Amino acid sequence: MARIAFIGLGNMGGPMAANLVKSGHEVLGFDLAASVLKAAEESGVKPASHVSQAVKDAEIIISMLPQGRHVLTAWTDILQSAAQGTLVIDCSTIDVESSRKAHEMAKAASCLSLDAPVSGGTGGASAGTLTFMAGGSQEAFAKAKPILEGMGKKIVHCGEAGAGQAAKICNNMILGISMVGVCEAFVLAEKLGLSHQALFDVASTSSGQCWSINTYCPVPGPVPTSPANNGYKPGFAAALMLKDLRLSQEAALASGASTPLGAEAAQLYALFEKQGNGGRDFSAIIEMFREKA
Repeated sequence: MARIAFIGLGNMGGPMAANLVKSGHEVLGFDLAASVLKAAEESGVKPASHVSQAVKDAEIIISMLPQGRHVLTAWTDILQSAAQGTLVIDCSTIDVESSRKAHEMAKAASCLSLDAPVSGGTGGASAGTLTFMAGGSQEAFAKAKPILEGMGKKIVHCGEAGAGQAAKICNNMILGISMVGVCEAFVLAEKLGLSHQALFDVASTSSGQCWSINTYCPVPGPVPTSPANNGYKPGFAAALMLKDLRLSQEAALASGASTPLGAEAAQLYALFEKQGNGGRDFSAIIEMFREKA
């Protein structure tokens, strides 16, 4: 079993670190929030008072942080204390440019590196069923895969440095667009007198089927485990969806890609967040469409 340092123990990082403990690894954790660090300690993570204390003697270091600037700051501290040859994995969802800068920093410090953002939300983090999209060398991926398998059920090597972030951004742009479409369809069905169950029974088994309807249906009833049955408690918060959609648009602008539906979805989620819904599940945007109707 490995000695692992985990930096960032929030809603995603905390349960991910706990699953590594369950897998038999020794996990030292650090987070700026004392309450979060205490919760992680209760799940078996050994608390550290500073990043340098957490990463000292660690064979593998994992970060799960909000934005690219946080990752670059943390990696600056991490790489000052990490031994040469240490594998550093970033599971945050950040912009591709920052991710590639982090890889360059690791290379300069003679460390292996991997960007490995996740899909599956807080439920997947707790259940250990996340999907990891990894970017980096084959050597880094081979070393990381057994560790990532302790936190997820599907581990995909997407390519070289930054490829994991690219895959995550593209995937979540699809998700944001599809959820908007599904919500619009249910609002239209309501106006036409069609029941939620009837539309679900048709669309979930025909050409309208997608994850946003089959697994995460935005109305109560058809999918009992969806946030719609729990007052739209996230799940995957609307603010995080907006973050990912904005990342997709930044990437589209930088690469010259045309993403008009992605741009429209980003605008809709920006309006939804502006109305005070950033902390609700992203599927709750259906309520905004009802109000507009």
